[in-house]
Amino acid sequence: MHAVVLAGGYATRLWPITKHRPKMLLPVGESTVIERIFAELEADDRIEDVYVSTNEAFAEEFETYLAESRFEKPRLSIEETTHEDEKFGVVGALAQLVEREGVDDDLLVVAGDNLIGFELADFIDFFETKGAPSLAAYDVGSKEKAKSYGLVELAGDQVVDFQEKPEDPNSTLVSIACYAFPEEALRFGEYLEGGNNPDEPGWFIQWLVEHDEVYAFPFEEAWFDIGTPESYLEAVAWALNGDSVIAEDATVKNSTIGGNVHVMSGAHVKDSTLEGSLIFPDATVEDCEIHDSIIDEETHIANIDLAGALIGAHSQLTNGS
Repeated sequence: MHAVVLAGGYATRLWPITKHRPKMLLPVGESTVIERIFAELEADDRIEDVYVSTNEAFAEEFETYLAESRFEKPRLSIEETTHEDEKFGVVGALAQLVEREGVDDDLLVVAGDNLIGFELADFIDFFETKGAPSLAAYDVGSKEKAKSYGLVELAGDQVVDFQEKPEDPNSTLVSIACYAFPEEALRFGEYLEGGNNPDEPGWFIQWLVEHDEVYAFPFEEAWFDIGTPESYLEAVAWALNGDSVIAEDATVKNSTIGGNVHVMSGAHVKDSTLEGSLIFPDATVEDCEIHDSIIDEETHIANIDLAGALIGAHSQLTNGS
């Protein structure tokens, strides 16, 4: 069995912190989003190759990351795009990857920007038991939230209906970006040749449900789709569980560090209060009160109170009054 980790998005809703870095490499506690996925795939002997599907814009960052990591299975498979308006869409990228890499085995597909609480090994067990296309499903608990995902209707554990981004969802059980396909279900080319939507994988699943048996693996563990500053901070809070992380070479003086705070390497915090926030490497925070905010690298802020802020790298914000 092979695996594809989807890492080709441009994460525009997280700009400016993801304008020049892939969101999959954002820190979540002592790890990163994608490292948690790589660790599970590395440990599972059923997974042979792990293809990291990314774009040319972030290829160098992933090459550096993988070269310095402990993982042996992952290798890059690069889309020929550098901007949001050039991208193939997820299904289009998968079709190209299967052809480019000559994938001729069962395939696990998981989004590199999803923090998933269940064990991928358990999902693969489920897939092997069914021997059919399978997806992971989660109850988001809100019909408003369900509008943003693929809605799953089940009879037992078989998917009998699937609606991608429904305007009026009749339930709150949705598909997350974690799928497993037998080799014979890798029908991306056939799907695209029919003029179908090349973007979100949910459209392919909706089509596949009409052509094949598809099964769902419902789970109740945590799940975070890291696409916005709010969801990113929620994932960090889950990982830190009320604690704080301060890098050994960070400087914190005369400050109050609350829960779910990460002060990273080389950062300087002085005479400030932090709560539920991330201070990226080499940033400086002086005489500030910061809540639920993300302060990017080499930023200098002083004499300012912030809540729910997203401050880009190399910024200078001071209040001289």
